[in-house]
Amino acid sequence: MTIIEALDIGLAFLVLGVAGWTIAAHEAFTAVIGYVVYGLLLALVWVRLFALDVALTEAAIGSGVTGVLLISAAVRLRASEAEMMHERLGIAPRLVAAALCLVAAAALAAVVLDMPDPGATLAPQARQPLAELGLGNAITAVLIAYRAFDTMLEKVVLVLAVIGVWSLSTDANWGGLAGPTRLERTEGPLAFLAQLLPPLGIIVALHIVWVGANEPGGAFQGGALLSAMALIVLMARLREAPAIGRRWLRVALISGPVVFLAIGLLGFALAGGFLAYPLGFAKPVIVFIEVFMTLSVAATLPMLVIGPPDRRPS
Repeated sequence: MTIIEALDIGLAFLVLGVAGWTIAAHEAFTAVIGYVVYGLLLALVWVRLFALDVALTEAAIGSGVTGVLLISAAVRLRASEAEMMHERLGIAPRLVAAALCLVAAAALAAVVLDMPDPGATLAPQARQPLAELGLGNAITAVLIAYRAFDTMLEKVVLVLAVIGVWSLSTDANWGGLAGPTRLERTEGPLAFLAQLLPPLGIIVALHIVWVGANEPGGAFQGGALLSAMALIVLMARLREAPAIGRRWLRVALISGPVVFLAIGLLGFALAGGFLAYPLGFAKPVIVFIEVFMTLSVAATLPMLVIGPPDRRPS
């Protein structure tokens, strides 16, 4: 056994251990911390599987944005958590749930172990048209070219989710602000990180978007990283969240789907089909789409985490 194989086995057991610890945690906040750590470990697993695009998404969304959302929910529910301690399930339902989980895990393991070696893959077919598109990253080709309609609808769903969150606001607060109120003076480690990390995070995010056409990365990963930087600043209360009535915010939210749809319709005139790219110009068109998709993702994710506006518009 090599050192790399030993590290992989250790990582696998560590993932299982953290997952078990997260499930067994009695407090919601402790379980959320376990979930965040679990997501970061899964990102390392995806790196070892050479799926860097998935690893970036897992770290940014699974641990980053979702982790912040769950931490916020756990803090808000902490007051009522003590009152619900007596409502926990007994030993019998827990044993049944554990048995079902073990059966599902065993069935999944059996399917994975029974797969042929090498497994079936569409990688050669996915890479074949890359030269015509001018791309070097097959993941970007799948998302923006082969299944572009699905990718566009995913961004539409994000915008609809933001509208759904905003609809929970009262009429009096509509168009107002959400999130924590900015303090006159902020101190502590969180404030320090909120001033140190965003400049570096913005540069890394822009690099991830720029190289996404040829290397692991892309609009969603870059936009998620930008949103994480924005959430750190908001959590440290260095800035207030923008009012939802701001025109620039609404333009940023819909810019990705609108540009995607507009270019898709232009495909009828320029390339003979919806979401078809003209030969020789596919790469610059795709990069153009990804820029606006990044803007939409960076705007929608913080709005989803912050929640509906709870203060009157100024």
